[in-house]
Amino acid sequence: MAERDRQLRNPPLSAAGWQLGPGLVIAGIIALISSAGLGALIWQWEHGALARLWESNYLRQVIQFSVVQAAFSTLLSLVIAVPVARALVRQKHFRGRNALLRLMELSLVLPSIVAVFGIVAVYGRTGWLNTLLTTSGIDWRWNLYGLQGILLAHIFFNAPLAARFMVQTLERIPASHWKIASQLGMTSGAIWRALEWPALKRLIPGLAALVFTLCFTSFAIVMTLGGGPSTTTIEVAIYQALRYEFDFGQAALLAIIQLIICGSLWALASRHGRTRDLLPYSGSSDTFSRVDTEGWHRIRDGALLGLFFVFLMAPILAMALKGVPGLADHIADFRLWSSLARSLLVAIGAGLVSVSFGLAILATSSGMRQRHHAKMAALLEASGHLTLVVPALVLGTGLFILMRPQLGSVTQGLVLVMAINALMALPFVIQVLRGPLSSVSPGALRVADQLGIRGFYRWQFLFWPLIRRPLTLALAYAIALSLGDFSIIALFGNPASPTLPMLLYQQLASYQLDAAAGTALLLVSVLAGIFATLQRTGRRLPDVISEPETLNPLSDDDAGDAYARRS
Repeated sequence: MAERDRQLRNPPLSAAGWQLGPGLVIAGIIALISSAGLGALIWQWEHGALARLWESNYLRQVIQFSVVQAAFSTLLSLVIAVPVARALVRQKHFRGRNALLRLMELSLVLPSIVAVFGIVAVYGRTGWLNTLLTTSGIDWRWNLYGLQGILLAHIFFNAPLAARFMVQTLERIPASHWKIASQLGMTSGAIWRALEWPALKRLIPGLAALVFTLCFTSFAIVMTLGGGPSTTTIEVAIYQALRYEFDFGQAALLAIIQLIICGSLWALASRHGRTRDLLPYSGSSDTFSRVDTEGWHRIRDGALLGLFFVFLMAPILAMALKGVPGLADHIADFRLWSSLARSLLVAIGAGLVSVSFGLAILATSSGMRQRHHAKMAALLEASGHLTLVVPALVLGTGLFILMRPQLGSVTQGLVLVMAINALMALPFVIQVLRGPLSSVSPGALRVADQLGIRGFYRWQFLFWPLIRRPLTLALAYAIALSLGDFSIIALFGNPASPTLPMLLYQQLASYQLDAAAGTALLLVSVLAGIFATLQRTGRRLPDVISEPETLNPLSDDDAGDAYARRS
């Protein structure tokens, strides 16, 4: 009885140190790793580096092409995303709408090297498009390699991502606004001016910054589709300087320039737009009759969505059709399965670390807000998004320069890849988990305080039922992002002991297209299996965490009452 009373007064993990300590420690670790990487870049900075940059036509061309291709990719992706998003919002009952939305979400987790293989299979020299042109008697060939191929691949990835965010933003428009627009019989143009554009213009600065950053720091796409020195970006130039030229000064110079460009862009976006609008949203506005959803409007929207579906599906279908025989022919290849084992080891480790870091940061920031330290909470959460400003290859370059005398084994390289990938996935983990963790109302927290539900028991009854499914989704995203990584493994990995993405690149570079098709299919199949397994796990997890009887301060009836009050 005395033990039970003691646990009621002091529940597990209820001390202030447990509420604030882990997140602060994690933020300190992130700051330390980032500072070490950036410090190494500054230490490697050479006297007269800026003059060297000004005098080198090659370096100026690399920077100029990086900015130009990212700007064009961003512009084209957003221009395509706007009509697609508007059509998806208008046509709520479009057949295949849910399938298209799921396909659009693949852009976040589909490995870029896999998508490149599919794009080559469709738009390459012997791809579907050129075969169709030849069969039709058209004397013209599409050349995939160069700027046009880079733009096409970036649109494939970023147009659906941007459209998905825009759909979520448009569905946030209050139902009362849509009802008034329906009663007034507003046309499509009037709805755009009065409702849709005012909602989207708050999103576009942050979204444009995100898409520009993704295109500006693109590595695998430029490596495979670039076509030559004239289409080299900063990321590729950094890799070449480190791995082939051993010019650490030039790598540091380019990394710092890339950091300045990305950091300035995000600072500008944060000042002139609300980047928090990038948070996921699963709600949907009510359906009201609109004059622009029937007749030729419906035909136009259906044709647009159908073309967009074909554009996204064709590379995936081509990869699957070529991959089945390719995988069957190389099913006994030991190198294929050893690469898969290394990939899973790195990805699962990175996923678990990233989710743990994200939970710790969000729990601590929540505790700070309850103590009315909102600015400190925002600063703490910003540490989890630091890797959006500091690109992966910039951080990796600094750590490579710092640790190159000690990096002597495959295991050390994989551990470093795991750590960097965990940090790269952290912003996405925080985005997925922040909504469920912040959805507990202040009233429920006050009731929990009055009932003495603190520490582990508050987590057990208040937060776990809300977070159990998003937690598995966040883990799936983190594992998928790490599993498809190519840039960091290319920097720290050993070509003789590759992961699946590196093996796929090696096969593409040596024109082993059948083997590459099998590797790509295996990688996508593993990703699909991970998502399916974790989603099933999330549905089967209990609503309340079980614990030993000696640690339970509530009877079964009391526990049920507490859970009912939370619901």
